[in-house]
Amino acid sequence: KVVTIAKSKKFRDHHRKVLLEGHRLIKDALEAGAVLQTLFFSTVGQLKELPEAELKGANLVKVKFEDIKSWSDVITPQGLIGIFSKPDHAKMSYPAAQLTSSLPLLLICDNIRDPGNLGTILRSAAGAGCEKVLLTKGCVDPWEPKVLRAGMGAHFRLPIIANLDWESVPSNLPAGVQVCVADNRDPGTQAETVSVPREAGGVGSAPGNPKAPVKSKPEAAPEHEDEEGVAGVCIPELAAQYYYESWTRTPVAVVIGGETHGLSPDALHLAASTGGKRLVIPVVPGVDSLNSAIAAGIVLFEGKRQLLQRHKQEDERLKFPVV
Repeated sequence: KVVTIAKSKKFRDHHRKVLLEGHRLIKDALEAGAVLQTLFFSTVGQLKELPEAELKGANLVKVKFEDIKSWSDVITPQGLIGIFSKPDHAKMSYPAAQLTSSLPLLLICDNIRDPGNLGTILRSAAGAGCEKVLLTKGCVDPWEPKVLRAGMGAHFRLPIIANLDWESVPSNLPAGVQVCVADNRDPGTQAETVSVPREAGGVGSAPGNPKAPVKSKPEAAPEHEDEEGVAGVCIPELAAQYYYESWTRTPVAVVIGGETHGLSPDALHLAASTGGKRLVIPVVPGVDSLNSAIAAGIVLFEGKRQLLQRHKQEDERLKFPVV
């Protein structure tokens, strides 16, 4: 049953359970208010390293380390596995340091299917001080063990709202938000045919004129995808600019596209409806694209820099008003 929780999203969703492995992840979850149901441990000393109050009410089961090793898919297991009720972001108690450092910066993940990439993206979002992360349908389950390990506790540092239809994304965004998309298309070569980036939706071939609005068209889909309506979708025009130029309007959200199909038409329509822009990360000609997690880190931390700079300027204006 333990192994099934780890490997089956359907089972996790049906029973509303998640599996966390290792001292660091379990401790972060307990401190954030996640409800522990059963804890498997191999030595009593491991329990002393966890917050005692949060262990009350849970089933504590001592087992052989060999058993935990057979259940785990980690190369070097720590001998500690916890079965938790699936956390509800609305009921979590996120760290005070994280909350005080939070910025009006949100992240929307669009078809991120690689577990390692998603975990790394969530870790970057927490590090940048994002207000929340939205995952659309098509993204890998954030509670998959590989995502949890790559996230390094990010799941318990900021709200992560998963499995959203694009229709419900706006209701999870603050009023007046501007949605920008990280993109890797070269505006100088897109007169008619434009391809949605294969990797990351986040990065660029060096653009010739990034500020020129261009009409984007989705990547030509294989024949078998025509039935799904992928081809021939009308994509709105979005102005493009380099990611290091000013684009942060408070509040602001950034969309990172998936590794295979890149940005979806829905993401581009949402950006267009909010007056958003395409943010281009210029790379050396001949380099196809950047990894989605790398692209997310670059754009999010640039957004953080711009927002902090803006706050600093506003504070200075309040201290020294112009007469």
